[in-house]
Amino acid sequence: MDKKQNNSVLYISIAVVLAIALWGLISPEAFGKYANSLFGFLVDKFGWFYLLAMFTFVVFSLGLAFSRYGNIKLGPDDAEPEFKYLTWFGMLFGCGMGIGLVFWGVAEPLYHFTSPPFGITAGSSEAADFAMRTSFFHWGFHAWANYAVIGLALAYFQFRKNKPGLISTIFIPLLGEERVKGPVGKTIDVLAIFATAAGVATSLGMGILQINSGLNFMFDVPTTKLVQLILIIVIAVIYIWTAVTGIQRGIKWLANINLVLCGLILLLVFVAGPTVKMLNGLVSGFANYVNFFIADSFRLSINGDNSWIGGWTVFYWAWWIAWAPFVGTFIARISKGRTIKEFVIGVTFVPALASFIWFSGFGTLGLNLGMEEAAKAIAAGTETALFAVVQHYPLGQIISLIAVVLLFTFFITSANSATFVLGMFSSNGDLEPNNTVKTLWGILQALLATALLFAGGLKALQIGSIAAAFPFAIIMLFACVSIYKALVQEYNQITSK
Repeated sequence: MDKKQNNSVLYISIAVVLAIALWGLISPEAFGKYANSLFGFLVDKFGWFYLLAMFTFVVFSLGLAFSRYGNIKLGPDDAEPEFKYLTWFGMLFGCGMGIGLVFWGVAEPLYHFTSPPFGITAGSSEAADFAMRTSFFHWGFHAWANYAVIGLALAYFQFRKNKPGLISTIFIPLLGEERVKGPVGKTIDVLAIFATAAGVATSLGMGILQINSGLNFMFDVPTTKLVQLILIIVIAVIYIWTAVTGIQRGIKWLANINLVLCGLILLLVFVAGPTVKMLNGLVSGFANYVNFFIADSFRLSINGDNSWIGGWTVFYWAWWIAWAPFVGTFIARISKGRTIKEFVIGVTFVPALASFIWFSGFGTLGLNLGMEEAAKAIAAGTETALFAVVQHYPLGQIISLIAVVLLFTFFITSANSATFVLGMFSSNGDLEPNNTVKTLWGILQALLATALLFAGGLKALQIGSIAAAFPFAIIMLFACVSIYKALVQEYNQITSK
């Protein structure tokens, strides 16, 4: 029975992923038009829902951490964490959004600085404050609380209740074990596999463009399909190899490398750049972030134009939700033995603070150049903005080189984590999926990224995966109800003894 279930989820999910990829290859314009139309409808009609859901995740996760359930362990009462704090932070940070910070660390503040909404004057000090605060907001507590909800629920059921590592497992308290094993549960797991495969494939493809741009900017490496294909093959070989070697070896090793490189590049940025302005940006940005937290969480106009909110905040919230099945599952897998309070603080506060430091450093590099140079950097393209900005500072070449290496290592970290998670999803939640399944998913991700990169369908697939992940916002709200119900039952059993 288990084998049939494994095979059915694996085969159905592969068929779904390949069908979407073929659609994007054969008719990229039609695929893009449909994806944009669907996402536009969701943003227009359900933008309020995304904002409300993400704020709920923040309140729920923090409330749970500091409630009477905060000391419950994610595992047996005598369980100890598998990984030291630094390694744990490195793995969850690299898996969750490390590559995005390299891509957007300079570019997003520049966008908000040169084209601010709400009547703010472009290039003004008000625009600079808005740019930093908004970057903090989009990469702060909301995103990580979203991951924490899924990760916490999965870790609790996997390690405390000895259930399979599947998204569908979370709903046992609501649906019952038999229904979770049936069509409803399989549908949830197939959706999780599609969201993971599509999200990582688009990030892999877009990251290849940025790596190629960086190599072109520094070493005149041509920006061609052949170079991009070589880069994909090299990265795919490494991430499949590290996924096959397992979490305790390859993935852990890469996470530690990422931490060292992040620390080094941040140190160089703060030394080479306007250090005082960066520290001012960190302090004032955080103060503004906290001060406007509620208002920004629900910024919608009744009769006004909500296009900026839809294009930025709602887009980000939908993207984080699309990544939640993958990132949440991986975070759960590496968090055995932590208490609920320890888990929530570690998954929400620490990575968010690291993101704030990152944006205060890289964002200030761009904002410090002034309106004219900032506009030129944005005009050069999002994937080139980082390299265009750091050339204006001492150590710019070294910073660019480390950034390219970080792009490689962060991509490999995300891809091997996703390969591991896809193996779990398609192996009935096995916490140690076999190497054949992991290798299969690693190859499929690389093929999907290559095909859509060459067909020009990456952006459409990204939009499509975000739109298709809309049901996960609903699934995650029910996950909150389910984990709370399970914790209440356990607490009552403990106190009644």
